[in-house]
Amino acid sequence: QVQLVESGGGLVQPGGSLRLSCAASGFTFSIYGMTWYREAPGKERELVATITAIGERTNYADSVKGRFTISRDNAKNTVYLQMNSLKPEDTAVYYCNTKVVRGTTLFNYWGQGTQVTISG
Repeated sequence: QVQLVESGGGLVQPGGSLRLSCAASGFTFSIYGMTWYREAPGKERELVATITAIGERTNYADSVKGRFTISRDNAKNTVYLQMNSLKPEDTAVYYCNTKVVRGTTLFNYWGQGTQVTISG
């Protein structure tokens, strides 16, 4: 079955950096786009960054442009989110997401999330 496993979250001071990873399995990773979302306390889940199947195009939320970089390694079935110049408002649970077509049905898959806390 499809599994998405995030890692790399933690507690950092403002201005610091983190790199999140999402290890994928159970589907043909190299033909699907991948997306990072985040959900802060009391707020709706929001899209952070997305990358196409072979990484030729990326897109970012305005709030993270110039600070975050999404990338992928299709040989390792892993997508990354490099986060620099972190701000307290980046504090959230970060989720990895993909949408996989099986037959005529589109399935939406999520990881379990990784907590990112910016404080200091």
